[in-house]
Amino acid sequence: MWLLAVVLTGSLLSGCGPQYSEDADFSLTGSISIDGSSTVYPITEAVAEEYRYHAPNVRTTIGVSGTGGGFKKFSRGEIDISNASRSIKESEAEDARANNISYLQLSVAYDGLTVVVHPRNTWVKDMTAAELKKIWEPEAQGKITRWNQIRPEWPDQELHLYGAGVESGTYDYFTEAIVGKSHSSRGDYTASEDDNVLVQGVSTDPYALGFFGYAYYEENKAKLKAVPINDEDDSNGAGAIMPSLATVKDGTYAPLSRPLFIYVNSTAAQKQHVVDFLQFYFEEVPELTQEVGYIPMPLEKYKQELDKLKAFVAETAKKP
Repeated sequence: MWLLAVVLTGSLLSGCGPQYSEDADFSLTGSISIDGSSTVYPITEAVAEEYRYHAPNVRTTIGVSGTGGGFKKFSRGEIDISNASRSIKESEAEDARANNISYLQLSVAYDGLTVVVHPRNTWVKDMTAAELKKIWEPEAQGKITRWNQIRPEWPDQELHLYGAGVESGTYDYFTEAIVGKSHSSRGDYTASEDDNVLVQGVSTDPYALGFFGYAYYEENKAKLKAVPINDEDDSNGAGAIMPSLATVKDGTYAPLSRPLFIYVNSTAAQKQHVVDFLQFYFEEVPELTQEVGYIPMPLEKYKQELDKLKAFVAETAKKP
């Protein structure tokens, strides 16, 4: 499994030296371990980059092992915060309870799973959710292998599929939204928890089709082509809808719009530097979310999440 670890500290490799914020707190020390979703990673990484100017002596390590991989570590108490592109599963929650770990789910942004093809793909103007199901359902394995099997007017060429790995929350969400059952799909496709691998695959293959989070499309849209999706439910917006900041936020990009989360455990919530980081997170994330290509929630929602965090911290402080 691919794994990325990024360590962020206050020591900046710059000839001009570090430029700390006016309210930089040098008294805060410690480390924060984060892992999980590659989709949420750009958001948390952007916050951590800014936080190092605020708390130069706090060391933040960010791994990317997929939502499922992150929850495995989180439920064993190996990390403080888990990035997640889906809610925690009951089996994962049971593992956490077995290890006496309680936690809080916090919403951080919205995302639109983006279906992409190569720019030289001139035949795909749009797709329906039903066509995506026909491609990705388990029964399609070894059977739906050519573009003209989706629409007869499309080329008689091999269909090359790229998608999220099975440890990814993106995989869980996509299969539930498109196939109708989470964790259910064909297995004969190029899978990776690293969205950059999927971007590379689709951007170099004219007969490829893939899916990943909107931010990775936005970052690479010069070498990718997004496919408008029609869920054939006019109450969500008529016709095929392109993913965008507006269509994800207003819900018309259906059924591939979703919330994104971070999870913090009760032990971490008793550490002053972790609490400070999380408070900083929710103060800065509305702006940073859009900078990295995702869709911010309403400001009132961020205030509600921050209030939830403060209540959770107060609750954990009462426990022995």
